[in-house]
Amino acid sequence: MVSTKSGEFRMVSKGNNSHNCTDCNCKVSIFKNLGPLELEQINQSRFQVNYKAGEIIFKQGTPAPYFVCVTSGLAKIYIEGYGKNLILSLVKPIDYIFGPGIYVDNRHYYSASAVEDSTACLVDVAVFKKLIRENPDFAEEFIKRVSLQAIFNFDQVISLTQKQMHGRIADVLFYLTDKIYSQNPFDMTISRQDLADLSGMSKESAIRILKEFKEEGILTVDGNTVEILNLKQLRQISETG
Repeated sequence: MVSTKSGEFRMVSKGNNSHNCTDCNCKVSIFKNLGPLELEQINQSRFQVNYKAGEIIFKQGTPAPYFVCVTSGLAKIYIEGYGKNLILSLVKPIDYIFGPGIYVDNRHYYSASAVEDSTACLVDVAVFKKLIRENPDFAEEFIKRVSLQAIFNFDQVISLTQKQMHGRIADVLFYLTDKIYSQNPFDMTISRQDLADLSGMSKESAIRILKEFKEEGILTVDGNTVEILNLKQLRQISETG
C-alpha cells in the first residue's frame, strides 16, 4: 500500500506482476553491476506505482522502507521548512531517490512528490542494503552517485547563500535547460511556485525576475514554453550573482 496526497491508501502491483528487472530498459545505471540472480532479488521485492501529478511519494519524517526509482515522469525532492519549502532537486527518468536517513534512523529527511504523472519502482530497502554489503562494485557505484548529489548540493548552497535573486533564477534556468529538460526552448512542467522553491525566494519575486529577463531580451515565455535567447548574458548574470 502507498499513501496518496489525500491520505488514502491504495494497493500497488508486486514486482513479479509487472516488468522483470532483468529485461527492463528502465534500470538505474548503478544496477549494471548486478547479475541475474541479484536482479531477481530486486524484482521479487519490488512494487511498481503510478503517481498523479501532485501526489506525495513520501513525506519528510516518515519511515523509509523503500528505495525509489523514478521510471517515467518527473518528481521533486524538497525540505519542508517553517511555512516554506526548498526544492533540493528534480528527479527525472531514470534516476532514484534514496535519502541519508536509510543508514541513520530509517527516516526520510525530505519529502518527494510527483511533478508530472509519474511511475516509480519501490524496492525493499533491506534487499538493497543486502546487495550493497555483498557486491563491492554495486556499492562503489552507489557511493559515487551519492557523492555527485552531495557536490550538487554544495553548488546549490553557494547559489542560495551568496548570489542575489537574479543570479539564483539564472542558475535555475540553466539547471532546467541543461539537466532536466535537456533542450532549449523547453516546456516548463514545474509550477512558478516550484521555480521559486528551487531558487529560495517568493513566487512573486521569481515571476518579477522572469518578467525582467523577458523585457531585457534574455528569454521569451509563452505560456509554459521558455526559450533562452541570450545564453551569454544569462551566464554572466549567473556568474556575477
